[in-house]
Amino acid sequence: MMQEEIVHYLKNLRDTIIQGFESFEPTCRFERKPWDHAQGGGGEISILRGEVFEKAAVNWSGVRGDQIPFNDDAGPFFATGVSLITHMSNPKAPTVHMNVRFIQTQNKWWFGGGYDLTPMGFPFDEDTEHFHRVAKKALGEELYAIFSENARTYFTIKHWNKERGVGGIFFDYYNTGDFAKDLALWKTVGSTFLDAILPIYKKRTLAPFTEEDKKKQNALRAHYVEFNLLYDRGTKFGFQSGGNPEAILCSMPPTATW
Repeated sequence: MMQEEIVHYLKNLRDTIIQGFESFEPTCRFERKPWDHAQGGGGEISILRGEVFEKAAVNWSGVRGDQIPFNDDAGPFFATGVSLITHMSNPKAPTVHMNVRFIQTQNKWWFGGGYDLTPMGFPFDEDTEHFHRVAKKALGEELYAIFSENARTYFTIKHWNKERGVGGIFFDYYNTGDFAKDLALWKTVGSTFLDAILPIYKKRTLAPFTEEDKKKQNALRAHYVEFNLLYDRGTKFGFQSGGNPEAILCSMPPTATW
C-alpha cells in the first residue's frame, strides 16, 4: 500500500509538471513512451521538443531488481521516482533539473531528491534568489541550510573545479525513522518545484538573444554533459540497475560543443 501511494503521487506530480511546461508551448506537446524493466516494473519517458523548450524530459519509473547497486543492503529492491531536465531554446532561460525518488530494500527505505538551477552563461541574481527562496520556504531554515550545502557539494564539476550552476537543494538516504513525516517533506519538495521555476521562465523565455549567446549556451551545455556522465548518481544507478538507456540519457542536451 505504501508503494502504491508513492507511485500515485509521483505520476500525478509528473502530469502536473508536464501541464506546467506545456503552458508555454503554443502547439507542441510531450510525447510519452512506456518501457518495461527486465526484472519487474518499468517506466514512461515523456519528451517535449518545442519552440520554448528545445528539449524537456519528465520521466517516471518504478522498477524492481534482485540486487540494489551502490548499497551494502543485499537482496531485492524497489525504486521509483520522477526525474526531469529542461534545455531551453533561449540561452537567457536557465536549465533546471528536479528529481524525487523513493527506494526500498528488504531492510531499509529512504527518500531522496531536490531541484537545482543551471544558467547557461547568463545568471540573474533575482532568479537565483527566487529559486532559493522557494526552497527555503518549503523546507524551513534548518533543512534548507543542510540540503543547499549538499547541493553545492554534489553538483560540483570536479575537473573544472566549479559548481554546475547556482545551486538548489539535494538530499539522499533520507530517513529520520518517521515515515509519515519524511513522506510529507519529500512531497513538499516535489510539489514546490513549479513555484521555483515557472516565474523564472515567464521572465526569460521571451528575452532577446544572439547567435553568440547560443554559442555560449552550447559550450556550457558540454559541462552539463560531462557532469551527468562522470559524476551523477542517478545516471550510474540507472545503468547499474538495468534501467532504460533512452530514459537515463534524456538528460543530455539536444546540442553541445566542445
